[in-house]
Amino acid sequence: MAKSDSNQLAKSSPFKAWGINHLRTLIASLGVMTRQPAASFMTIAVIAIALALPAGMFVLLNNASYVSVGWDNSAQISVFLKSDVSEKQARQLMGKLRIFDDVVAVSMINKVQALKEFKKISGFGSAVEALGDNPLPHVLTIQPVVDESRPDKIRHLIKQLNQQKQVALAQLDLQWVKRLFAMLDIAHRAIWVIASLLGIAVLLVVGNTIRLDIQNRREEIEVTKLIGGTNAFIRRPFLYTGFWYGIGGGLFAWLLTSLSINLLDNSVAHLASLYNSGFELRGLSFSEAINMIGFSCFLGLAGSWIAVGRHLSEIEPS
Repeated sequence: MAKSDSNQLAKSSPFKAWGINHLRTLIASLGVMTRQPAASFMTIAVIAIALALPAGMFVLLNNASYVSVGWDNSAQISVFLKSDVSEKQARQLMGKLRIFDDVVAVSMINKVQALKEFKKISGFGSAVEALGDNPLPHVLTIQPVVDESRPDKIRHLIKQLNQQKQVALAQLDLQWVKRLFAMLDIAHRAIWVIASLLGIAVLLVVGNTIRLDIQNRREEIEVTKLIGGTNAFIRRPFLYTGFWYGIGGGLFAWLLTSLSINLLDNSVAHLASLYNSGFELRGLSFSEAINMIGFSCFLGLAGSWIAVGRHLSEIEPS
């Protein structure tokens, strides 16, 4: 009766029957894994560690990028005006520079204020007073727009500033900006290289696990082929096993990454408080976690597909 109902269902709704068969195979493959908990967990753990390493590096690099935003904002161009420029002329120049596209903010240190600070810091107050006239010029400090992809835009801005008739010298040390972006770029590339290598390792781990599973079920596969089972039918449970390995490894990798961030969070918060900063570590976002789990599922399916395609054809009933 059950067989008749199944045949009737297949005739009336072949798509529904196809979905039910796949669902049964999906659940059955999970059941096979749960009957070998130690072996399944070790495979999932290896996948998780291989994925958690680049994911953790990605999280740390993202946090470094958040910190570098503050460094970018601290970049300043010092504009030393000519000694004969009055404070009124300096303020007029400030208003002119504020409309530049590459300028975020402009402030001024007048020569009187600069002289007071110099006396306080240098300790040569009496020597400076002996000079009579104030030798220091007005100084404008400019916060430029820092573009990670075009650090040379600051150089162009400095050239524009030096062309102003009131300006004696405009300067900025560009080396630290270039070094910062170069290091971040190298780190990004290193993460992609490591992730690619570990992705290949995951393929090999899943492929080898599925290969062993195929060998252990060799007699079952031969019997299935004898009674007319197709390669697609035999391949299906192994592919779903790879899928479960992938999703388990991805979830475990997300858990390991989150736990690592939580372990570091208190220490980082304490260090940030010493610098009067409210910086906090940020973990993987929801979309990033979903992408990692999806990528893990893809690796699991790809590894199992390669293993099944290679070894299934070698098994034929004698």
